[in-house]
Amino acid sequence: MILLNYNYWFGVSAAVYLVTCWLFAAVRWFHTCRAPKEHHAYIWPDRRLQVIFYLMATCLLPYVLNPQSPAAWTLWKSYFPGTYYFYCGALLFCFFGSVKQWNRWKNASWVAGIITAIAMAPLVLDAWIPDGMMTRHAAHLWSYVVVAVSIVMLSFCLLAMRQVLKWNREARDENYSNPDDFPSDYAHIVWHMPVGLTLLVWPAYILDSPGTMAVINILLSAFNVLLLIIALPPWRRTTLMAEGDTAEQEDEEDDWHDEQAEERARKIADEIETFVNKGKGYLDPHLRIDHVVEHCSYSRTYVSHVFKTRFGGFSRYVNTLRLAHYDQYMAQHPNATKETAAQESGFSSYIAYYKVKDRLERG
Repeated sequence: MILLNYNYWFGVSAAVYLVTCWLFAAVRWFHTCRAPKEHHAYIWPDRRLQVIFYLMATCLLPYVLNPQSPAAWTLWKSYFPGTYYFYCGALLFCFFGSVKQWNRWKNASWVAGIITAIAMAPLVLDAWIPDGMMTRHAAHLWSYVVVAVSIVMLSFCLLAMRQVLKWNREARDENYSNPDDFPSDYAHIVWHMPVGLTLLVWPAYILDSPGTMAVINILLSAFNVLLLIIALPPWRRTTLMAEGDTAEQEDEEDDWHDEQAEERARKIADEIETFVNKGKGYLDPHLRIDHVVEHCSYSRTYVSHVFKTRFGGFSRYVNTLRLAHYDQYMAQHPNATKETAAQESGFSSYIAYYKVKDRLERG
């Protein structure tokens, strides 16, 4: 009988999805490697937000307990198009926002979250209250509200994707000297996730099909497990821009064209040469532009400008020195392995050396 009871299997598929959400939340909350725990700045800033979002799926429990309930079904099929774009947008903003002025986007994310909560609240209450609070006609009309909110949240998500793409390029090219210091590969995967999720969140809603939803539940469960596996390595990141830095930059940029600009630029260039080249600062595999700023007499804005105008950019200058050091090291140590030569030249690994060499040659 169980094999013929489709509602039973609908409930099972929903339960599998909820269990993977709870598993994801538990692992992300309790699992951090020793190194990130000792260096709090290296813990993902989106870790807690991920946990909260995955625990929000608990509101879908009525469908697991009673797949035949119309209110529970309406909540379940509406949950994904109604919330997923907001979740993706907020996590994308938070992921890179800690690196590039997250505070600027907090208000927009809060507004998007409130709109999403208002859209979903009636459906949640209708499913959880024993006899419901909405008629079928009212639930049908409210479905249009969910669609409208989903479209708004799609715009929010697209804005986040656009901004993250910009931040990713800036951080990789201007602020980090080593490609391994910024999780570009992970960011690339996460950036594409909203596109893939679009193919999963709409079919069951459009077709109003529990059978289609059962298949999607399994696919989303697999997606949760895959994302958890990807998320576990503790990527190393620290905040690049302190609060209040923007105002300081705006004030300083106005001074660039005064009569002392050339003398200032020459002095900064000398200080950069002294620390990065002569002082072999480039041998630090985690050298960032902030470290150079600490050894200069001027602020980050001036130093960054000189790097761009005099040296072709921070990353290009530092890695050009590293590549030259690598060639010199291999000439002096013919028996050394490529991995050793790369690490002795300021690269975190030979793979990092190869990535940089390939990028500079193509650039």
